Amino acid sequence: MRDLFDLPFEEEPPPEESLLEEPRLEEPSDDRPTATRRVWSVTELTIQVRDALEQQIGEIWVEGELSNCKISNTGHLYFTLKDASSQLRGFMFRSALRYLRFKPADGTRVVARGRISVYEPKGEYQLVCEHLEPQGLGALQLAYEQLKKRLQADGLFDADRKRPLPALPRKIGIVTSLDGAALRDIVKVLRRRYANLHLVIRPARVQGDGAALEIARGLRAIAHVPGVDAVIVGRGGGSIEDLWAFNEEIVARAIARSPVPVISAVGHETDVTIADFVADVRAPTPSAAAELVVSRKDEFCSRIDRLSDRLGAAVRARLQALARRAHIVAGRPAFAAFPARLAMRDRRIGDLSHALTHALRAATAARARKVQVIDRMLATFKVERRLAGLGTRLVTADSRITAAVERRRDRARSRLRTAIGRLESLSPLAVLARGYAVAWNADKTQVLRDARTVAPGDTVRVTLSRGEFEAKVS
Repeated sequence: MRDLFDLPFEEEPPPEESLLEEPRLEEPSDDRPTATRRVWSVTELTIQVRDALEQQIGEIWVEGELSNCKISNTGHLYFTLKDASSQLRGFMFRSALRYLRFKPADGTRVVARGRISVYEPKGEYQLVCEHLEPQGLGALQLAYEQLKKRLQADGLFDADRKRPLPALPRKIGIVTSLDGAALRDIVKVLRRRYANLHLVIRPARVQGDGAALEIARGLRAIAHVPGVDAVIVGRGGGSIEDLWAFNEEIVARAIARSPVPVISAVGHETDVTIADFVADVRAPTPSAAAELVVSRKDEFCSRIDRLSDRLGAAVRARLQALARRAHIVAGRPAFAAFPARLAMRDRRIGDLSHALTHALRAATAARARKVQVIDRMLATFKVERRLAGLGTRLVTADSRITAAVERRRDRARSRLRTAIGRLESLSPLAVLARGYAVAWNADKTQVLRDARTVAPGDTVRVTLSRGEFEAKVS
């Protein structure tokens, strides 16, 4: 709270000269009675003044002109309330500031409700404001005018950015409350006049705190639905407070960013909101919005019906004129025997047609017989048959080759087994396998065949069928 009143006041008027004169002090008299005096601290006196102001004045309404308006980083509002000759510092907490419908600005005449208190660190009295409203103009109306000017300056009301409605819409989005009469009116009109129209409904609150945010979210969500040709956003009638969600900037920006045309259908015909200015098309009522959507279809169908009627009438008139002309020509003398000649020509045409049909059938039959003869001749030279014979010969040859290879392999196996048997019978290993052993000298360079070739203590090596070992002669 130490920075509540750091903002400067406007310059105060210079004090009167009489106030600048030093007061004359009387000479102390020894004969006056002495009284016990109480000395106050600055804090005690300030607290006493604060309590007196708060208890005696309490909550009040004050009117004046705003100046030095500033919103701090913490979100609190600091301002000065002044008139022609005086000024009063004011302060509003952010919790109360967020409920204001307009933006406080310097020069605005307002009526403030609050209580008088004292800011103790500086010893200044202040107005702790709880509510502000414009003087002579309602807060909602002022907020409406401020937002309208700001959006108009941004170009959101320009006619060149507004898009026409599609001629034959196939899918329409609706952003409104499910419980309101507006939705029922829209669906009723569309069902009666455009039964095959596809509706995509995005529910949203249209009244109260948070309604504007839901409407903006609904517009963003329904714009991403594939195939939506136009969007209707609105609600039924009500007071300016009930319709205020459509006067919020977030709704206006969402309508302007919509990739498809938006129809604003808010309240009755006399109700005008910010959404009506930003939308591509304004409808006086929700039912009228539905009428606008299908009016293009009705105009299109009516134009087709009119063109169809005009074309039918033109064809009938042309046929009647040609019939009259043919009747006149038929009544002339030169064409008196014309029907008989036409009958003779018709009979002649019938005879020629019969003869031609008979000749064509005879020629076709002769060509068919010739084709059959050629087909039988070609059948003897068919490649498929020759390939089939070659396939049979290949299969037979393959079988014979396979059998010959098997016989050669069997004979080779038999000869191999015989040779293996002969080798095994001649192998020294086979002798060792029967229990014999081979004795070698120590370095295994000579087979010992005579016991006299070794002496006691010599080392010999003995090879068996499986492995070998060393031995000492004793």
